[in-house]
Amino acid sequence: MSLFLLMLSTNSLGAADKKPSTDILFINGNIYPNVEVRPGTPRSQAIAVRGGRIVAVGSNDEILKLKRGDTQVIDLGGHFVMPGFNDAHVHLASGGMELLQVDLLGVKSLAEMQQRIADHAKTAPAGEWLTGRGWDHTLWPGEKLPTREDMDAVTGNHPAIFTRVDGHIAVANTAALKAAGIFNKVPDPHGGKIDRDANGEATGIVRETAKELVLAKVPKPSLATRRRGIELALANAARWGITSLQDFSDWEDFLVYEEFEKQGKLTVRISEWLPFNQPLQLLDDHRAHHPAEDAMLHTAMLKGFMDGSLGSRTAALNAPYSDDPSNKGLPQYEQPTLNKMAVERSIAGFQLGFHAIGDAAAQMALNAFAEVQRDARENHRERDFRFRIEHDQVIDANQFDQFRSLGVIASVQPCHLLTDMNWVVERIGSERAKTSYPWASFLKYGVPLAFGTDYPVEPINPFRGLYAAVTRKNEAGTKEFFPEQKISIEQAIAAYTTGSAYAQYAEKEKGRIAVGMLADFVVLDRDPTKIPPAEILKTQVLRTVVGGETVYEAGK
Repeated sequence: MSLFLLMLSTNSLGAADKKPSTDILFINGNIYPNVEVRPGTPRSQAIAVRGGRIVAVGSNDEILKLKRGDTQVIDLGGHFVMPGFNDAHVHLASGGMELLQVDLLGVKSLAEMQQRIADHAKTAPAGEWLTGRGWDHTLWPGEKLPTREDMDAVTGNHPAIFTRVDGHIAVANTAALKAAGIFNKVPDPHGGKIDRDANGEATGIVRETAKELVLAKVPKPSLATRRRGIELALANAARWGITSLQDFSDWEDFLVYEEFEKQGKLTVRISEWLPFNQPLQLLDDHRAHHPAEDAMLHTAMLKGFMDGSLGSRTAALNAPYSDDPSNKGLPQYEQPTLNKMAVERSIAGFQLGFHAIGDAAAQMALNAFAEVQRDARENHRERDFRFRIEHDQVIDANQFDQFRSLGVIASVQPCHLLTDMNWVVERIGSERAKTSYPWASFLKYGVPLAFGTDYPVEPINPFRGLYAAVTRKNEAGTKEFFPEQKISIEQAIAAYTTGSAYAQYAEKEKGRIAVGMLADFVVLDRDPTKIPPAEILKTQVLRTVVGGETVYEAGK
């Protein structure tokens, strides 16, 4: 398509022979269209930007004709250019805080975990809580869960709690358990479990809502600490080509995002989720706090939790765990209560998105969405709901039709499979595993896909997700998981861009490099559509652009 035809497609420009004024020109790129084109159609080379939006796309010669005396021109060196990654599921502030706490990501043994904690404890003020995240006992010899005694041995006089990589269980030391009032035998909270030994004493492992009882005793981070953590997380996102993210952090973190936006320090577009469980009046107040039309920052979906995780055996399953026959997980709601809350919040105009990893949890979410749809239809309030289920890891074959008929978006994190494939068949058996992490099946049934990382559960690096989606192999390439669920690299890129944009009602604003769209794009050192899949993991970001402004440049 010529430059001038592209110009005609936006209302912001006048007649086709009128050249748009531009702030900046990006030339000499290999621009991926991210839409279906006729085979053999050459890719565009250059982009013109004004006011944070794309005003023209075309050849170098066409775009350079728009240059004025003060127009900045950036040469992209012939490198691959694509729409910026839109991570559809992150916990940005948690990612930043993790960088300031005890880093337990990737520890290969209990001894290594203890050593990292002991090193941190040496420099912590007396009596200060020790916190951290990232341990994964499935990586350890014997796969034995840590205990409070293991923590007591290295935490000294500090109360301490350390969250597993999935965020759904944690190990606390004796002091922390006592501070929360759950060391001695007390009833498990609804939706949670306190692991206990034969004598009834807490082992230190606290699951789901029981974990929250301990975390509630941890002093809130100071404003300065929040700011520092968020700065680190923002830099991490920019370094990996993330131009938009859909975030679930604390309200205090959202206020920091607002502060950064006013200071010109917000380097990624943030769509902030609010907790489904909060009172409706508070949700209304928080939604009204910030302009909904702000393309850089706004509140959005309500997130609710139907269950936990497979790694901690708290995901809610229809049938028991294959490696724990007495356990079907920890569902977080009774269906009537969930349905009532979902209808109320939908009537108030909120988008609904539910965390559901097990098939029983997915059914709870689907049932609630069906109730919302029924109530809206009967009361003539039908609208574009764009229901979402986050994770979608264990899906019953009968549920695909329900996803499609209810218009549910599957918001998935392919990178989880890189870790989970090591043990998921043990958890749920080979038959259920056939329809687990079912990305190809979702597309076959016409279910929209949106990709993310669940950062900091997994690194925010999007290339791990692309690799997992197109190979279904571990990073070493030595193990494959039900390859019939692979998708193409073009489908994977779409899920990370246009799919994620659709999931947040933003498909007319982002996800494509086209006239009128926000000027959010990323420059890579290789073309992922032209290389062997294994090389996707080696991809490096050379430049990240948000609203026409470079927020990351390799080597600077």
